[in-house]
Amino acid sequence: MINLTQNWWMIVLRGVLAILFGLTAFLWPGLTWLSLVPVFGVYALIDGVIAVVTGITRIKDTPRWWVFLLEGLVSIAAGVVAMLQPGLTSFVLLAMIAAWAILTGILEIAAAIRLRREINNEWFLSLSGILSIGLGVLLALQPVAGGIAVIWMLGTYALIFGFLLVLLGFRLWIWYAPAPIATTWFV
Repeated sequence: MINLTQNWWMIVLRGVLAILFGLTAFLWPGLTWLSLVPVFGVYALIDGVIAVVTGITRIKDTPRWWVFLLEGLVSIAAGVVAMLQPGLTSFVLLAMIAAWAILTGILEIAAAIRLRREINNEWFLSLSGILSIGLGVLLALQPVAGGIAVIWMLGTYALIFGFLLVLLGFRLWIWYAPAPIATTWFV
């Protein structure tokens, strides 16, 4: 648990990246639709690398470090496919994002179940996993949805997911930080 709490900032960084992706989707939906493949690819690659590093840094702390590692590898694979195949059709892209969201959600829920033994309020991670699965199922059931609607769904997902990860990261920081700092900031 020490490495996860010491690296709380990595979870916050993942959340901030998701929030930035979500804001981009709302502020420039047309541009986001045209650049969705490379934007998603970059986001998934960065998110995956951060998750892999988080998993690797937890090897000595818990036998369940592989959940973050696997989640990161799934994100990296999705990002690589998106970057190498920019001409994907919308349907294939949506199927890929749907599968990524469902797999990521399952792994986040699994990580939250294990984290429950170590801290309180791990439900932030569980909720982000449920949100991920919900997005994936929705995209799988409605592949013909309009481009702007898809962008807004992804933007909403990214904003909520990012917010939940930022909350979890700061919760871990409070747990790790010296008492006077944590008490001063979050009384």
